[in-house]
Amino acid sequence: MKVIISAIGKCKSNSPEAAIIAEYIKRSGWDVIIKEKDNSNQEDEAKFLQNSIPHGAKVIVLDERGENMSSPELASKIESWILNGCSELCFLIGGADGHLPSTRQKADLILSFGKLTLPHILMRAVLSEQIYRIQTIINHHPYHRV
Repeated sequence: MKVIISAIGKCKSNSPEAAIIAEYIKRSGWDVIIKEKDNSNQEDEAKFLQNSIPHGAKVIVLDERGENMSSPELASKIESWILNGCSELCFLIGGADGHLPSTRQKADLILSFGKLTLPHILMRAVLSEQIYRIQTIINHHPYHRV
C-alpha cells in the first residue's frame, strides 16, 4: 500500500515530532510519503493538496467536521478499499483555516480525530501512528489491543 500524507506547514527535520513520524513510518510495512507546503492563502493550499492526490487513490480529508471513527472502524474501511483493489491512500491535512469545500468534495472519507484543534505537525505524528496501527489491525498484529 502506498500512502501519501499531504500537509500544509513544514516539519523541522530535527524536531521531536519528526522523530515520532519517522519511527512510525519505519515500523509500517507501507510506503508512506509526506508532501508538505508552507502555509499560504487557503486557495493556494487547496491547489497544493488537490494536486497531490494520485489518480485512483482513496482520499481521506482530515477535518474537525468529519466522521469520528475508532481505529478498528477506520482499519475496516481501509481494508475493504484494499480488498476492492485500492493500492493508494492520500491523507490531506489543511492549514490553519482548514479545507475549502472544493477539497472536501474530493474526499472518499472526511475524518475527524476529535473536536480538538491540533498543530499540523502534531497531527502528522498522530496520523503516522494511526497508519501504523491500521496496518497492524489489518494484519492481526497484537500492537492494537481492544
